[in-house]
Amino acid sequence: MKKSDIHFAVELDSQNIPEKIYWEATDNPNEGLSDTRAIAISIWDQYHNSTLKIDLWTKDMDVVDMKRFLIEIMSGIADTAESATGDTRMATDIENTCRVLSKRLEEEIKQQKQQQQ
Repeated sequence: MKKSDIHFAVELDSQNIPEKIYWEATDNPNEGLSDTRAIAISIWDQYHNSTLKIDLWTKDMDVVDMKRFLIEIMSGIADTAESATGDTRMATDIENTCRVLSKRLEEEIKQQKQQQQ
């Protein structure tokens, strides 16, 4: 049986706020630690029928990038919903929500650019 490992390392400041996040995985084509500004991990706890979550982001993660990250996570969840459950309706509903949020984010970015001019 093949085994794959994923490791995360987080550097915290004196107030326990992430400054740096690193990750590596045995199936990652890049060797060694890669850095990132955010991670979101969800784990199904079958004993309590609930989700355990770890959401971390560094202090230099841009708000716009965080919103993009969240939208992309939701889009990935739509793909997972369809492939894992076959529920096309649920996947479509999630994707439609992602489209609405993406449009709002585009408008927000345009407004910010106009204000900066």
